[in-house]
Amino acid sequence: MRTTLTAAPAPRAMRDLRRLAGLACTAILLQGCNGGGNNQSIVLGPPAAPAPAPAPAPAPAPQPDAASADANLQATWVEIGDNNAAIARAITSYAAPSADTTADASAVCPQITIDGKVTRMTLRVGAGTMALRTTASDPADSKPSAFPVSACETTLPADAKQAAIGSRTLPMPKAEPQRVLVLADTGCRLKKADKAYQPCNDSTVWPFAPLAATGAGFNPDLVLHIGDYHYRENTCPDDIAGCKDSPWGYGWDTWQADFFKPAAPLLAKAPWIVVRGNHEECARGGQGWIRFLDPRPYSDKHSCNDPANDSTGNYSEPYAVQLGTGSQIIVFDSAKAGKAALATNDPQFIAYQKQFQTVATLAAKPGITTTMFTNHHPILAFAPVAGQTPAPGNLALQSVMSNLNPKAYYPSGVHVALHGHVHDFQALNFATDHPATLVSGNGGDNLDVALPDPLAPGTTPAPDVTVDRITHHASFGFMLMERKASPGVGWTFKAYTVAGKLLATCVQTGRTLACDKTGFLTP
Repeated sequence: MRTTLTAAPAPRAMRDLRRLAGLACTAILLQGCNGGGNNQSIVLGPPAAPAPAPAPAPAPAPQPDAASADANLQATWVEIGDNNAAIARAITSYAAPSADTTADASAVCPQITIDGKVTRMTLRVGAGTMALRTTASDPADSKPSAFPVSACETTLPADAKQAAIGSRTLPMPKAEPQRVLVLADTGCRLKKADKAYQPCNDSTVWPFAPLAATGAGFNPDLVLHIGDYHYRENTCPDDIAGCKDSPWGYGWDTWQADFFKPAAPLLAKAPWIVVRGNHEECARGGQGWIRFLDPRPYSDKHSCNDPANDSTGNYSEPYAVQLGTGSQIIVFDSAKAGKAALATNDPQFIAYQKQFQTVATLAAKPGITTTMFTNHHPILAFAPVAGQTPAPGNLALQSVMSNLNPKAYYPSGVHVALHGHVHDFQALNFATDHPATLVSGNGGDNLDVALPDPLAPGTTPAPDVTVDRITHHASFGFMLMERKASPGVGWTFKAYTVAGKLLATCVQTGRTLACDKTGFLTP
């Protein structure tokens, strides 16, 4: 038997055989994965791309800010305070969860957007019911002051261009206001002691709402209210239909009905300068004044809640608001001024004397060509008395002013005086060197009787004061101040009816006032 010997493969051939064997094995495996059919081809390619990751879930929509809901906003506005600070204010009925207010008391306040930046307003004073305090009425005709709303505020930057509280756009201050709407004594009188029950439900007899709507149509750049916002002090008797179901007292419901609701068109139209009247002294509407309108920071001692602090709460320092180039208004709080002259050692005399010294300093500001002084009580004007010679200006303030500036009353830097309190319109020019004086107290409360026409010779609002001309009327209305066109200096003052009918135009130059009509005006 012959045996044939075969030579062993070379090393390279061995490597090729092993590679072919590996490929064959791979093919067999792939074929098995494809079902093992003999007619199926095997294709080797790149690995499959991984499956795309699932899309992320959309972010939840931001929840609307509950505190900024329009239903919670009872009033929004801008007022101008000391050093022309523009203060945004809001009154809100929102009640935040207790956990939120524990962490931040301002959680009840709405958001404010200033030039696109959103922040939360700061709580001025929270909701609460104030214990019954002594008031101008008998205790039986008074009640605790309920404020189920919070007041919030934010000082706007001086260069702010736009601002809104929630969805409500705020009116912004103008550097050179051209038109200033002036009004005062706008509330509806409910006063048991006077047996005075004005028909608050009849807008022809209490016309503040239509007056505010008409005034807003004049597109003022600024509104000046010279005091007495609140008049509904006592309940309306059941048998008087004209004021039936009216709120009364000094709480929020009355402030809303007497002022914030009817004033809404004007609050939305322009920033306000607010002056305190005697109806806002501590024993009357002072609590609401301090909570809502006073431009100064809120403090409990100044809140009018405790009669022990009334000597503080009834007074506040004068301040000036500049009306652009060359003009300013000095705001004076005379809420507690009485009717009689004051002795020099009277604490009120001392308080007012210090404040009138501040007025003199403010009036001497360099670069100011027209300074207007405003307070509630007329100083060099008249108070009509039916069938009698008119009463003079406020004797308490005159006694202080004549002590500082004998015969002149005002410091030399004051050119015009603006007042309310007397419920009529008066424009007085003097033959003596005294500031032109205007009264615009015909904004809604019961009107006074008309002044005599003409005035009896020698009739004067104060010793050493001689009236040159007077223009007056006793119908509801308001006044509009218009800046003179450049290069003129000063302002023109126009008296209007509630419906917007022009009654008189008075041009101011320095301390003089020239009206196109004199004497009594018939609407």
